[in-house]
Amino acid sequence: MLKNYPKRTYNRLRRKRRVRKKIVGTPERPRLSVFRSSKHIYAQIIDDTRGYTLASASSVLKEVREQPRNPDETYAQSKAVGLLLSKRAQEKGVTQICFDRGAYLYHGRVRALAEACREGGLVF
Repeated sequence: MLKNYPKRTYNRLRRKRRVRKKIVGTPERPRLSVFRSSKHIYAQIIDDTRGYTLASASSVLKEVREQPRNPDETYAQSKAVGLLLSKRAQEKGVTQICFDRGAYLYHGRVRALAEACREGGLVF
């Protein structure tokens, strides 16, 4: 199935599958899924048993874009997305999550988002 993709995409999807085999979101402890593009970062908290997204945030949202800009803009955006996501999750009553980094290393923008979520009060 994956062989039809270019090598880079194929390797990324294999890594994603490997991580997802071990991580499942439950109603008590939903999954925080991260997607990162070259310009933006997206995160959502998912209950895999029902297939529902409980909360989401991204750097495309107006609330994140209105914040002051830094020289290191994407890193600052990731922190803002993490704080916004943790605020939205706590409004829904979610305090504990399991972190799904997808195919990305826990480094840079993905790490900034995770640490901001922890600062916002999420436990994982």
